[in-house]
Amino acid sequence: MESPKHIAKETIDGTQINLDALYQLFPSCFTEAPDALGEVHRAVNWQKLRALLGEYVEDGEPEVYDFTWVGKRAAQREAATPCRKTLRPCPEESVDWENTQNLYIEGDNLEVLKLLQNSYMGKVKMIYIDPPYNTGNDFVYHDDFAQSAEEYDGHNLDEEGNRYRKNTDSNGRFHSDWCSMIYTRLMVARNLLTDDGVIFISIDDNEQRNLKNICDEVFGEINFIASFPRLTTKSGKTPLTYMVSHDYILCYVKNSKDVFTGKTYEDDSYKYEDEYVEERGKYNLKQPLDCNSISYSKSLDYPIEYGGKTYYPGGDYDSYQERKKGNYLKKDYAWRWSKDLFEFGLANGWIVFQNGRIYTKGYLNATIEKNGDGTYSIVNREKTRKLSTIDFIKNDYSNDIAKKQVASYKISAKFDYPKPYNLIYDLMESYNDKKCIVLDFFSGSSSTADAVIRLNANDGGKRRFIMIQLQENLEGNDDYKTICDVAKERIRRAGKKIKEEHTEAKDLDIGFRVLKCDESNFKPVAFAPSSYEQSQLDMFLDNIKSERTGLDLLFDCMMRWGLELSLPYT
Repeated sequence: MESPKHIAKETIDGTQINLDALYQLFPSCFTEAPDALGEVHRAVNWQKLRALLGEYVEDGEPEVYDFTWVGKRAAQREAATPCRKTLRPCPEESVDWENTQNLYIEGDNLEVLKLLQNSYMGKVKMIYIDPPYNTGNDFVYHDDFAQSAEEYDGHNLDEEGNRYRKNTDSNGRFHSDWCSMIYTRLMVARNLLTDDGVIFISIDDNEQRNLKNICDEVFGEINFIASFPRLTTKSGKTPLTYMVSHDYILCYVKNSKDVFTGKTYEDDSYKYEDEYVEERGKYNLKQPLDCNSISYSKSLDYPIEYGGKTYYPGGDYDSYQERKKGNYLKKDYAWRWSKDLFEFGLANGWIVFQNGRIYTKGYLNATIEKNGDGTYSIVNREKTRKLSTIDFIKNDYSNDIAKKQVASYKISAKFDYPKPYNLIYDLMESYNDKKCIVLDFFSGSSSTADAVIRLNANDGGKRRFIMIQLQENLEGNDDYKTICDVAKERIRRAGKKIKEEHTEAKDLDIGFRVLKCDESNFKPVAFAPSSYEQSQLDMFLDNIKSERTGLDLLFDCMMRWGLELSLPYT
């Protein structure tokens, strides 16, 4: 590979990514045209593209189905705007810096996501985020591109220069600001997903409808998988008529053609045992053999003699006689199985007579299949089920258990609404990929990192995590200055505890490299010749800022040249 001759000062242009994707689909629609400076570049010939799309082009019709808000166009532009910042390594705050494959990154997640594009575009297989729910008192990123210069308040900067504030419902752009905030981040995050990648997003009723519309646009409505309900509390007070005890997890994939298969589970409805345990496993009693069939058939209407008793569909002899005379409805009583299938099932232990009714069995590891010659055979076939959306109500993923999990590490800081690591654990396990990169760019208390380490310890996986979190200040806490300080300590203690519980996991990665988003390593020296004097030339002999180290420059190079930031180096 030819060595790069210089370091790019900014991330790749999101607009260029879009043009490259469009070129792959419609190369004939591209031409060459001069830009404002007279340089020739590749451009889209809109007339050719419109001709290829035919009638499926909206040309400013007054009434179309669309979802929009104040600031949407500015948010779209911002998602494509390059970032000129960098990620600075902090070995002193890291754990097992030399060997770990995990990353903990502090900073504005929009800027960090842009910075990660070169190194991780198309490499992240799972994203889980728990963004602010916009309850009227949440801190949200204060993206000034969504507001005019007059409206932007410089006091919303923290000590690191990050923008965040409380988004109160008195804000005239209460929903619009939130939509712009989440939209830009999802636009950039989508670039990081693999073709078979999946994203899970926690949300409640405050913005669920808006988030669904945004995700339909960013990921495509066809790539929507499910909306999981999650039990948030088992009891509590509420001023509403009904106690709202759940929120949601929206699930989308990047490409429905490459949708992940998910893990299957033993169906716990198979709970009974008999003499066929070894061959067929547990069984359940399915519905009765007789039913009010949707489409009546005489071949399914016959008497069954067993134990000195005669059974008829529906249990009524007179009705059976009327049906034999031809007096039946389209929807009338019959058996679910043919006479041949019933006799095979009875001879092979598939039939149960109970309380005057006939039931069929359903075995966990076996089924009856019809052969080509019309006979029947028992086939060993394990019956499993996928994780159900209703499981997220049945299982304990409540806020209460999440708080207990954080408290178990004896950290003197409280989180109002942390997510339980077992929730994210089960989402990861359902994805069934043991070597994937898991990203969380609203990482909070780092429940996601905790879940990754735990799942790897249990199944020997090599999953890696990337946590991104804004350096929000913590009020009234002497031990930890920011939420990042708490989260890093939580990962340290969780990793140590999990390692002690799984002594067999010798090579379990419980470390993480800390990187922090900061201004560029380079001085702004790219001036026009007319803007400086001869006496100033000495200022530009070295354009690297004095406080930056060789390690800063190395990681800047790794990031600009598309190398993963967890790679070893000498």
